[in-house]
Amino acid sequence: MAASISDIRLLLKVKVLPKSSASRRVFIMGGTGYIGTALIPILLERGHRVRALVRSGSKAKLPAECEVVSGDALDANSYRQLVRPADTFIHLVGVSHPSQSKAAEFRAIDLISAREAIDACAELGVHHFVYLSVAQPVPMMIMKDYIAVRVECEQMIQERHLNSTILRPGYVLGPGRRWPYALLPFYKVCEWLPFTRAAALRLGLVTLDQLILALVEAVESPAQGTRIVGVPEIRSAQLNLSSQATRQSA
Repeated sequence: MAASISDIRLLLKVKVLPKSSASRRVFIMGGTGYIGTALIPILLERGHRVRALVRSGSKAKLPAECEVVSGDALDANSYRQLVRPADTFIHLVGVSHPSQSKAAEFRAIDLISAREAIDACAELGVHHFVYLSVAQPVPMMIMKDYIAVRVECEQMIQERHLNSTILRPGYVLGPGRRWPYALLPFYKVCEWLPFTRAAALRLGLVTLDQLILALVEAVESPAQGTRIVGVPEIRSAQLNLSSQATRQSA
C-alpha cells in the first residue's frame, strides 16, 4: 500500500516523539477505514503489535507488518478466538460518510458491531477497550440518529464495566474532508466568546493527525474505569504523548 503525503507527514511527526516504554498488543476492528489505515502504521512505528480484523479482499490496504485476520464485525463468534493475546481492543467500525438518511445502517452496522465487540471483550477480560464515539450533546439534534447510536454504545461499555477510553471528536478534518476548513474562523470566534465557548470546544473540529495521536495516547495510557476524551484533549494529544514518555523514562 503506497503511503500518501499526509501519511508520510504524520509518520515524520511521530518519529520525533519519545516512545512509550511499554509495547501493547492491539486488536483493531475497522482497521481498513479512513481512521484505521492512518492509525495502524503509527502504532507499528511506536513499537506496538497490531492485529486487524478485515473482510476478505481488504488485506492490501494494510502494512505488511500488521497481522491480518478474517472475520465478520457483526458476529463476535467469527473472531472471538482471535482477540487474544491482545490487551487493547480498538473499535473503529462505522458507516462511511454518515448522514441523516442512514439511520437504519447506523443501527445495523455501528450498533451491532459495537455490541458484539463489547460483549466479547467483557467475556474475554480484555484489559482496555478504546471506542471512537462523537462529540455530544449537539444543539438542534443534528445527526440525531448517528449520535443516539453512539450514546447507546457508550452506555453498553459502562454497563459491562470495561476499562475504556471513549473519544468524542467533532468533525474530523483530513484528506478528502477539506470543506469544513471554511468554518474554522467561526469556531475560533465561538471559542473566544464566553457564552459559546463551552459548546464550541465540545463540538470543535479536529484534524486527522490530532485524532490519530489521541488514539495512540489512549493505547499507551490505558484507563482504569471509563475515560472520556473530548475535543480539547484530542487537540493536546501530541503534547501529552511527549510529556508522558519523558516521565516514563525519568
